[in-house]
Amino acid sequence: MPGADTLQKMAALSRRVGNDGFAGEQAALRRVATLVARAAAPEEVFAAVTEEAGRLLGADYTMMSRYELDGAKTIVASWGSSGAGHPVGSRIRLGGRNVSTLVFQTGRAARIDDYADASGPAGEDARKIGLRAGVGVPMRVEGRLWGVMFVGSWVEPLPVGTEVRLAGFTELAATAIANAQARVELRGFADEQAALRRVATLVAQGASPEQVFDAVTTEAGRLLHASHTTMGRYGPDGTTTVVAAWGSTGPAFPVGTRWSLGGRNVNTLVFQTGLPARIDDYAETSGPAAEAVREFGFREAVGVPVSVEGRLWGVMFVASRAAPLAASTEAQLATFTELAATAIANAQARIELRGFAEEEAALRRVATLVARTAAPEEVFASVTEEAGRLLHADYATMNRFGSDATARVVGGWSSSGEVFPVGSRWTVSGRNVNTMVFQTGRAARIDDYADASGPAGEDARKIGLRAGVGVPVSVEGRPWGVMFVASTRGALPAGTEARLAGFTELAGTAIANAEAQAALTASRARIVATADATRRRIERNLHDGAQQRLVSLALDLRAAEAAAPPGAGELMQQLEGLAAGMDGVLDDLREIARGLHPAILADGGLPPALKTLARRSAIPSRLDIQVGRRLPEPVETAAYYTVAEALTNTAKHARATTADIHVTESDGLLHLRVHDNGRGGADFRHGSGLVGLKDRAEALGGHLHLHSPPGEGTTLDVTLPLNNATEGLPPGTAGPPEDLPHHQTGS
Repeated sequence: MPGADTLQKMAALSRRVGNDGFAGEQAALRRVATLVARAAAPEEVFAAVTEEAGRLLGADYTMMSRYELDGAKTIVASWGSSGAGHPVGSRIRLGGRNVSTLVFQTGRAARIDDYADASGPAGEDARKIGLRAGVGVPMRVEGRLWGVMFVGSWVEPLPVGTEVRLAGFTELAATAIANAQARVELRGFADEQAALRRVATLVAQGASPEQVFDAVTTEAGRLLHASHTTMGRYGPDGTTTVVAAWGSTGPAFPVGTRWSLGGRNVNTLVFQTGLPARIDDYAETSGPAAEAVREFGFREAVGVPVSVEGRLWGVMFVASRAAPLAASTEAQLATFTELAATAIANAQARIELRGFAEEEAALRRVATLVARTAAPEEVFASVTEEAGRLLHADYATMNRFGSDATARVVGGWSSSGEVFPVGSRWTVSGRNVNTMVFQTGRAARIDDYADASGPAGEDARKIGLRAGVGVPVSVEGRPWGVMFVASTRGALPAGTEARLAGFTELAGTAIANAEAQAALTASRARIVATADATRRRIERNLHDGAQQRLVSLALDLRAAEAAAPPGAGELMQQLEGLAAGMDGVLDDLREIARGLHPAILADGGLPPALKTLARRSAIPSRLDIQVGRRLPEPVETAAYYTVAEALTNTAKHARATTADIHVTESDGLLHLRVHDNGRGGADFRHGSGLVGLKDRAEALGGHLHLHSPPGEGTTLDVTLPLNNATEGLPPGTAGPPEDLPHHQTGS
């Protein structure tokens, strides 16, 4: 049962309120309810509640405060009978014995009838403004303690029942807060969806990662009402680098800012755990990143990991100087980081696809050179340039290992145009990529050439190389050399070795093809030279052996004929017939020997031999030869038989009336042209003679071109190299050069 004193107070309250008081209370509540119903702003409702409650309860002072996570309360509305009150936004720490702290601690209404004994910041503040007594009622929003509604008196304790009457106002205020929060959440959801849609549109349009990062930090910062947002990328060197930043008053940390990881801060926590992290008070943090955050006055921060295809890539960081970050900050940030990760993955895929296409194009260009059997030097130059450009290297060389443990440059390229000249040579020793590949037969890498040694390492440092990668070049399973790419800026990316391998395989194929072609050419040249040598030997044997014996026999027959006795007419006739037959056989043998290998070619060289061919030709032939010296014997022989075969074909098939023969020498080449005015239509497929001439020219490294349109005559153009005409030939098959007079002959 209530005490007598309490009963007296309640009776006095009842008399004071009476019917008029009840009506006034209902009117006050109705006015506040009307504000709530028309969705007035919470600030307007708070102001109305404090004033209506103060006037209705006959209080001297009313105040509504919101409890904060940091152990303080923030005044959201106040009213005083004299017009004075606390400014909205004032913060007072909780603690001690006072109404606000009691309500916070218990979650129930609280009363202090004499503030002389109150303590704590709120108690001291109450005494400063002259309050003697106060009552506080908790404000709950959706079941959670939100704040406190306080009424105070300057002179006497507030009546019994004040708590109950205040409850109606706090319920209306709570409803207004809940409605406002719902609207804010709905508006925030719409804002969030709009922000995400804008970022997603950028991603869908294939915007660059930098554009997406900038949009993500800006949209997230504004949506979360943060002071600052950054997107940071974790580096392999244990650092975080800012790739995008936004700030309510301008970004605190510009793009490119870098911090070492370590200590206790959001960047490091996310890196270590791969999970979201929050720090509510940066005063107790450590590490380089924490020092930078404190320098700009940030008190609270949240970080969310950015993962790309399952790998931790970086961190999305938001910070606040004053207002605490919402509990949903981590979840809201996650949606933005997912879009950023998608943009990164898409960009990487585009880069990889573009890189794959560029790599395929580069390899195709080199493969085309290889397929058309370009000279190895041309392939080496192309391989080094294509590989260097594709891999964004600063320097590339192709080096061939020698039997004397050296590496010789056979092809080079650099982004600056300055390269080691072809033919540069280093001893394979010390610690450098050349030596490592030579010793192991495997790909090798040096990421810091400061520690390299040996001649190649020293020269690399002289031209500013910092890192290099080398891949072995093998030819038909044999180690041949090394393909080397280098950078003046830092280590080359992982995977450089694998990408280089495609180029070294093509280089190896080109080398193998060139070696096979050289071997084939040398073999053909040896076959032709051997055949020519055999023909010369047969011609010499016929001349020195059978021909001389036939000449002796013919002389013996003539002597026998002269010594025959008179009257031996029949014997004389027989001897004369035998002698004539012997002369015919001797002439035939001379023709055979001349066809095998004309003695005049061996004795006098090409000009007199061609002059003889022109003179003996069945059709009139004009000869213009601009050669004043002896040529290598294989060249002279090939030129002679080309002219002989061409004149024979002209006489047999062309129905020509004239033939022209032109022979000149220039730029280390012999140029031979035979033209007739016959019916044309000659073709390599119509006989083996032209094919044999073509094979003979190509065996010497030359070319034979046939132009024979029907009705327009036939032209044979032959080019024979003079410098390498004797390479790969058996000893003794090349005649000694000697000066010859200039010949210009017509017949």
